[in-house]
Amino acid sequence: MAVTETPTPPRSIWTRIGDALAALARGQGLSVVFDRLQSAPERSVGFTIAVIALGAKMAKADGLVTRDEVAAFREVFAIAPSEEQNAARVFNLARQDVAGYDAYARKIGALFGSGDPALVDVLEGLFHIATADGEYHPHEDAFLRDVARIFGLSDGCFRGMMSRFVPEAPPDPYDILGVAPDAPDDVVRAAWAKAVRETHPDRLISRGLPPEALRLAERRLVDINKAWEDIRAERQAKEAANADRDL
Repeated sequence: MAVTETPTPPRSIWTRIGDALAALARGQGLSVVFDRLQSAPERSVGFTIAVIALGAKMAKADGLVTRDEVAAFREVFAIAPSEEQNAARVFNLARQDVAGYDAYARKIGALFGSGDPALVDVLEGLFHIATADGEYHPHEDAFLRDVARIFGLSDGCFRGMMSRFVPEAPPDPYDILGVAPDAPDDVVRAAWAKAVRETHPDRLISRGLPPEALRLAERRLVDINKAWEDIRAERQAKEAANADRDL
């Protein structure tokens, strides 16, 4: 009788991070790890380390780590109790490393390429953590603006992120979809459809977002659809007002 082999279960993102950090035992810095993550299958490791490392640096920007920020990190990444040690190790190493956040940001930018959509995902994770306590500290703002600049992301992309995450920022559905307020309807619709496609879980995983972090996409899709509905409602109201004036 043939013996059926039990398939080996996939190694979790945190186990793979532990493997990637093995170089640190030889006295190498955390930034060296990024140089080992150029292959596409390991980009999810790079993404996860990027958010943890920059999140740790950002925590130093406003001087403290709140429980809300820790909870927000757990909303971004599902961490099993058996994997907490690997996650904590990355966080602590990043906080202790003398290298500045800009050095990390440049490494991450080089890993994915300037302006790559995966870098938008990284920035989104950082915004989620930064605003988890209901406040947006000026030091966090300066930190995130500089990271966005190093990543090669546009001002419009940054404004759209602020519209979605910062309570005090005026919500702007046009910034969220990345279109001008006077853009024709077909251009707005195309931007909305593209944003929805880019938020599909398969598309996110293909560019390096690990399955453990797909919760970010759920919130993004809600915001994208709301922006589209707000713009449609605004334009329909204007059309109705213009029609009334013409009567």
